Amino acid sequence: MDFTTAMGQSTLFKGLGPEELAQLARISEPREYDKGDLLFSEGKEGLGFYVVVSGQVKVFKMSFDGREQILHILGPGDPLGEVPVFAGLNYPANAQALSKSTLYFFPRQKLIELYRESPSLAMNMLAVLSRRLREFTILIENLSLKEIPQRLAAYLLHQQSLKPVSARVKLSVTKGVLSNILGTSQETLSRVLGKLSQEGLIEVQGKEISLLNPEKLQELADGEIRL
Repeated sequence: MDFTTAMGQSTLFKGLGPEELAQLARISEPREYDKGDLLFSEGKEGLGFYVVVSGQVKVFKMSFDGREQILHILGPGDPLGEVPVFAGLNYPANAQALSKSTLYFFPRQKLIELYRESPSLAMNMLAVLSRRLREFTILIENLSLKEIPQRLAAYLLHQQSLKPVSARVKLSVTKGVLSNILGTSQETLSRVLGKLSQEGLIEVQGKEISLLNPEKLQELADGEIRL
């Protein structure tokens, strides 16, 4: 996939004109990663950020007792490691390829020079950072205040909202990864999926989940009802 096509599907650079994309292409570096490869580690200097072209990357933190908490699962078009570009800080989490992946890397110093020349690029970045802040706020709320059925209902509704014309959600991650995202075990996740199915809220067919009663799922996610 060429640079213009890849960046055209990016949430960060979508809508930019040919001239601005050409400027970005000049400073970008294509990089390939195999499954399990680390892109960067928490605490390392933030030398730049990435945009996923193909594959999947997880962003995660490790607790003191060795437990992993996944913060994001990122796919084609998604940026990662962008905070240090503005803040000049170290990477706040780890990033690892979940599958064979291709990404473009954008060095921090070259980006700063480019942003001075093209403020519209900087505005796009600020919009994405604001969205990420909202996602972190929701994640913290889910992990600290909501029970597992509420977390799962909220996750399914969010995934469905990305493709509002469909009542089906196709899981882009394994159930093991999903249970990690929700802060629970695979066994508990399976029980909750079974309970939601019994209640007629969803129908599970492999990796596809049909949302049979989105209104009741929303009530569950909001804590208005409980299973």
